[in-house]
Amino acid sequence: MSPMCQYSAAVDGPDTGVPHDWHFAHLAARAVGGAGLVMAEATAVSPEGRISPADTGLWNDAQEAAWERIARFVHAQGVIPGIQLAHAGRKASTDRPWLGGGPVGAEHGWTPVAPSPIPFSESHPVPDELTTAEIGKLVEAFATAAERALRAGFRVVEIHGAHGYLIHEFLSPHSNHRADAYGGTFENRARFGLEVVDAVRAVWPRELPLFFRVSATDWLPEGEPAWTPGQTVMLAAELAARGVDLIDVSSGGNASTQRIPLGPGYQVPFARQIRAEAGVPVSAVGLITEPEQAERIVATGQADAVFLGRALLRDPYWPVRASGQWPAQYRRAAPQPR
Repeated sequence: MSPMCQYSAAVDGPDTGVPHDWHFAHLAARAVGGAGLVMAEATAVSPEGRISPADTGLWNDAQEAAWERIARFVHAQGVIPGIQLAHAGRKASTDRPWLGGGPVGAEHGWTPVAPSPIPFSESHPVPDELTTAEIGKLVEAFATAAERALRAGFRVVEIHGAHGYLIHEFLSPHSNHRADAYGGTFENRARFGLEVVDAVRAVWPRELPLFFRVSATDWLPEGEPAWTPGQTVMLAAELAARGVDLIDVSSGGNASTQRIPLGPGYQVPFARQIRAEAGVPVSAVGLITEPEQAERIVATGQADAVFLGRALLRDPYWPVRASGQWPAQYRRAAPQPR
């Protein structure tokens, strides 16, 4: 199960960022439904890292305790609990999608931060440019959140470096116009993400997997400053050398002018390229909707794993329908062979 935001945490008071019964029911249903790995949504490592005020977090004890209940149940079903750690960068402080998803403004949210003072779109505020000291504190925040995830019982951590959020903003020359050690060359633009990986890997046990989600391309016209598949291959090799076990391959999200040619499995070619050229394990995600399609992707070596997103929102029992391995409690209602 791919991490998918629910925008359903408390928005203020002592429960800010705490996952509640909705998150328990949502993630528990997919564990019962047979997913091999259930990934909790993009979870902010700091308050200003939330996409919306209703996002989950993992920066305090109350959040950690609430996640522990969820991880414990998922694990009890024989399923691996995972969590994605994130910072939304310049795309933070926006409303829930069903309320339009636009910026909520400083009165109801906060001023976003970014590598450069460049807004995501004309409707977004100009973000504050991060200082090098602030960058260092965010690296520490990712590591601290990973420690909390371990105590809460998660067995996979994924660092969110995609979809136009903070790490992706540093990677892409479309959004990173810095002139210091965190901007300009590929090595400099990758520095923040690699520092986050090093800090997380230092506290995350080596025997437990560490994933990194990438956007393989910004989907911008050739010639425009952008993050590209070739740069993603270079990054993937660096990530693997630093202890990342799997590259979770997505795309887009960093430019309001992007043009994505949607279609079944439209991101799978990027996963295949990264796997072949960087020699690292990868997962594929995006408009993978049928069991035969998912099986073919893995069986033909295009990816080592498949993440399901919206298919699992529509049907929490997609995996058991595909495998026929229903929970004992449900077998009396399972389809019988003809």
